[in-house]
Amino acid sequence: MKLELILVKDYFFIMLCLLIKVIGVLIGVAFLTMLERKLLGYIQDRKGPNKVGYLGIIQPFSDAVKLLVKENIKLIKINKLIYFLSPMIGFYMSMMLLIGLPLKENLFSMNLFLFYMMSCLSLGVYVVSMSGWSSNSNYSILGGVRSIAQSLSYEVSMFLIFFIMFMYVESFNIIDFLMYQENFLMFFFVNFMVMSMLFISMVAELNRMPFDFIEGESELVSGFNVEYMSGAFTLIFLGEYMMILIMGMIYSIMFFGYDFSSFKNFFMVLIFSILIILIRGCYPRMRYDNLMYLCWFYFLGVVMLNLFLIFILKYYFFMYF
Repeated sequence: MKLELILVKDYFFIMLCLLIKVIGVLIGVAFLTMLERKLLGYIQDRKGPNKVGYLGIIQPFSDAVKLLVKENIKLIKINKLIYFLSPMIGFYMSMMLLIGLPLKENLFSMNLFLFYMMSCLSLGVYVVSMSGWSSNSNYSILGGVRSIAQSLSYEVSMFLIFFIMFMYVESFNIIDFLMYQENFLMFFFVNFMVMSMLFISMVAELNRMPFDFIEGESELVSGFNVEYMSGAFTLIFLGEYMMILIMGMIYSIMFFGYDFSSFKNFFMVLIFSILIILIRGCYPRMRYDNLMYLCWFYFLGVVMLNLFLIFILKYYFFMYF
């Protein structure tokens, strides 16, 4: 009986910690949208939202309420089941990746976290393609087809970069990256080129400017989500911005070794998010063929060369030292 009570207490605190983590990230997403609108406003020589609350601080919550109470128009040509499931699955996959990140309480420390992370990232392309196909709109289908080619292309180089990081640490556990960089040099100083390529690959994976071809307003109105509205669009929006914060956390610990619960990690995630917003405000959309050439002709070759060199150096080190 006593053992059962202890187990119930443990499960209760695990669920409470997960709930706090989810609520914290959702609030972070709300203020990330606020930060983006403010920064883009100053880039375009205007003020961002500053009317709702003090300096517009309640604006994200009023936007969320406005989105959720919008009318949900009944569309005739959609494939209903997949149409409604796609935003939920996309939001769920972002949440799954978030739950896998170990914080101070070390809820879920996975020995194969890198594989788990790559699996969650790979499933993102199915969500976009399913939502584009199920909408039965020309713009949506074009956005879905573009997402398949773009995501698959950049996932190849991005996953190879993760394997380069594995060659440094020889572990798929994200906590080992933290412990390794506490005792040795940060990977930021070891391989700056790979760090830069991973940042660009993450921007492409997040479908942000200048790689937002699946949502190209000038070509596809709103891309794969053009037929979505109200709560379904809110889920897509939350999933996309949540992935920015999660990618920032992973990027911070891989190259700087900052703990997930530290202020340094928070600062690095903030810099990562600001850089992505500044790129959106400063750079035009690339041509689609240039995006593919950049990945297959440049990134992939440099990443494969890095992987080969690290393999040779580690083999030489173990053989002779």
